[in-house]
Amino acid sequence: MEIRYPATVEQQEDDSFLVQFVDLPDTFTEGQTREEALFNAGEVLSAMLAWRLDEAKDVPAPSQKVKGAQYIAPDAKTQAAMLLRLARGERSLSELARALETSWPAVKRLEDPTHWPSLKTLDRAAAALGKRLVLVLE
Repeated sequence: MEIRYPATVEQQEDDSFLVQFVDLPDTFTEGQTREEALFNAGEVLSAMLAWRLDEAKDVPAPSQKVKGAQYIAPDAKTQAAMLLRLARGERSLSELARALETSWPAVKRLEDPTHWPSLKTLDRAAAALGKRLVLVLE
């Protein structure tokens, strides 16, 4: 699964660019150039999703095929936390900890968007959830 959120990019009267996320109306940013605005959008998206995860707030799934939208991915830590939480589904953290033969706090850190899990740990967690870890560089 790939996590990319659709956003609209609009040039403003002062020639700056405003980026607003379709699925997260309270998440927006701007930049003096289109490139700066899109870079800032990745940063603000990561921060907002991390906050929602930390606060146990609802994290909406990204809309697909939004006409004219620019799709933006959050940072790797936030994506990893979201993907593991989605893959875990209704399974408890304790169940995953037993499958990984580790502690509950260690598994809880895997869903913490401020934590950098190792690739080995992510791969083991994916396998325990019946998934496969796939990396993509852009």
